[in-house]
Amino acid sequence: AAILPTAIKTLPSESYLMCYPQMPFVYLESGDSDLQFLLLGGKLVKVRSKSWKHGRYFKLEEDCQTFSHESKKAFKQNHTFSIDDIESVRKGRHSEGLKKYTDASVEDLCFSIIFKGRKKNLDLMAESPEDVNKWVSSLEKIINNMHNLSNQKKSEHWIFSCIRKADKNGDNMMTLKEVKHFLRQINVEVDDSYAADLFKKCDTSNSDTLEGEEIKQFYEMLTRREEIDIIYGKYAQTEGQMSDRDLLNFLLNEQREQATAEDAHRLIEKYEVDKTAKQNNCMTKDGFLMYLQQDDGCILNPAHRSVYQDMNQPLNHYYISSSHNTYLMADQLKGPSSTEAYIKALMKSCRCVELDCWDGANGEPVIYHGHTLTSKVLFKDVIKAIKDYAFKTSQYPVILSLENHCTVEQQKLMARHLVFFLGDALVKKPLGDTMPTNFPSPEALKGKFLIKGKRLNKLDSIFTNNNVIEDGTVSEEDEAAECKENSQKEKPKKSNIKLDKELSDIVIYCKSVHFNSFEHARENQAFYEMSSFKESKAFNLAETSATAFMHHNMDKLSRIYPAGSRTDSSNYNPVPMWNVGCQIVALNFQTNSKEMHLNQGRFLMNGFCGYILKPEFQRNLSSQFNPNALTEGSWLKKKIFHVMVISAQQLPKINKEKQKSIVDPLVKVEIHGVQADNASKETHHIENNGFNPMWNKKFQFDISVPELALVRFLLEDHDTASQNDFIGQYCLPLTSVQNGYRHVPVLNKRGDNISSASLFVHLMLLDAP
Repeated sequence: AAILPTAIKTLPSESYLMCYPQMPFVYLESGDSDLQFLLLGGKLVKVRSKSWKHGRYFKLEEDCQTFSHESKKAFKQNHTFSIDDIESVRKGRHSEGLKKYTDASVEDLCFSIIFKGRKKNLDLMAESPEDVNKWVSSLEKIINNMHNLSNQKKSEHWIFSCIRKADKNGDNMMTLKEVKHFLRQINVEVDDSYAADLFKKCDTSNSDTLEGEEIKQFYEMLTRREEIDIIYGKYAQTEGQMSDRDLLNFLLNEQREQATAEDAHRLIEKYEVDKTAKQNNCMTKDGFLMYLQQDDGCILNPAHRSVYQDMNQPLNHYYISSSHNTYLMADQLKGPSSTEAYIKALMKSCRCVELDCWDGANGEPVIYHGHTLTSKVLFKDVIKAIKDYAFKTSQYPVILSLENHCTVEQQKLMARHLVFFLGDALVKKPLGDTMPTNFPSPEALKGKFLIKGKRLNKLDSIFTNNNVIEDGTVSEEDEAAECKENSQKEKPKKSNIKLDKELSDIVIYCKSVHFNSFEHARENQAFYEMSSFKESKAFNLAETSATAFMHHNMDKLSRIYPAGSRTDSSNYNPVPMWNVGCQIVALNFQTNSKEMHLNQGRFLMNGFCGYILKPEFQRNLSSQFNPNALTEGSWLKKKIFHVMVISAQQLPKINKEKQKSIVDPLVKVEIHGVQADNASKETHHIENNGFNPMWNKKFQFDISVPELALVRFLLEDHDTASQNDFIGQYCLPLTSVQNGYRHVPVLNKRGDNISSASLFVHLMLLDAP
């Protein structure tokens, strides 16, 4: 039988607050003092500059998910933002604006709301430290509660907020006209007769309005998912319910899990919502849907959500999440530089950040993109921000990649700032008492900072008492030379720069050297001497000398950076670089692009810690792996990947300005890996339905090197006249995919989760015959 659209969810339980009659769901108890405080609101001072500091009344709206504050401009509506848009709340003067425009004496009166993406921070001041504590703790509580909601509860919350918007006159009743408006709100276009029919079935009182139980019935009819009914019906063989044995049967046969009776009991205990069913060791349809929408039923293997790989291998045996020109918030020519860009990258588990250092005023070095109009930020402010945020999301080491254009005087200050602010966390000498022959592991370097830059001498001089005591001259960084080349008409000669001894001495495991050839590197370079490759050079080597490049990376680190011509901060494809074992594949983190989606997918597993252990064949010196010309070897593990795209739920509207704009969604399934595995297939589009589109489309992919393959699901709004619009996407390593019926999260362009949306698929990764 054909699988049809989308599933019965129970109405929110009474334990949740009825925030107002037409919105029977939120995520805090009604008597919660923090919620009451936010609903009541209060006056805060909004800070924009030294002279622009104005009082505004802030409060949480009755939908319990929208914040508002009044606008003083004539005819302007109140400013609003969603709780879901908030990335974090910071107490104190911890934003660039508050540091710049307020005095240190008001530190305990300040806090900032930091938004996802490029939306400007909201810098605020309260009347007392107690008020600050109350605002910050209440906001953090409501954000955490929102974040911890189950997907089902988020879905309910979203639907009921749409019902509320549709109830134009706020009388807690819905007319046929309001029902049609609601259907447009949830991204589904239906003809008038269908809407009228649905309305008539629910209007049991014949009052030409829906209220109370009628709205509940309307909700249940609308959100029924017949594909779930069919799957559940096939396995629910115990008086219409799934017994623990039925569930185990489903886990073994459909999900292909190595499950036991204990696993079935655990899932019933964890997800079943009906107490009687739980006591009888049974799972109802609602419990089954709850299971499918949570981590256990997600496409991503739950075991990969935490660090599970061996973290005791040498540092160069890992792919390392890396950022290029980290200080930039936008383009490479005139965009702003900011400490905020470093914080955002580090909070996304980026483990290698770049600092372009130039002489600044008053003897203080600055960071900006030289020879351009990008703004400048103090070097010491960047180091302070890095120190504060480096290990919030991952404990594994952070590499500071220095591009040094400073005079010796300001280099001395750089070195002192690094030593002072980073303290014992800065690696200032090799681990151990003897000269190392290999890198330490990420585990051994937990909580540590490594400096990548030029060094005046070899590392073994530390152990031979042959250390230099004076400043010296070194060749400039390859990327610095290219930056200069891009800003001048004639190709300049690569120049030497004077290097301060103090700055040289804190470069331990990541000494920058020029790349000549793989043979030269093998014969002349120590393991800690690493090269940076611009993308054109790296792609050429990956194409013509793939195996040699891979062997080079078994002993040393390689950093790849985007071409200087990418002034719009666009990115290159990182996959071919990972295919030859390059570790530091630096991308413009500020650019929402397919390449960044692939990067997020690559580092999604292993606890999103920023380090991924490379496959064994990229670490074994006897390996002759070539991603461009596959031969027999341990890398060749031929698989067939079966994908059935079944349905999607509650996709966002693309054009929110146009009330009648409804998406025509289609799904693309992409494989990114070695050349032979790269593929893309797509479904047909569904007209006028972003709420519960149904495809039931089967695809098959032949995979040769599964350990290097990434899977990307891309949702687009079909357009016959122009390029399709982006709706959402999700990317993950093929080796992290769970078999069976799975929900796929939907992320926006920035890589943030669209909480109400999901894709429902059936997957099977099998050995090829």
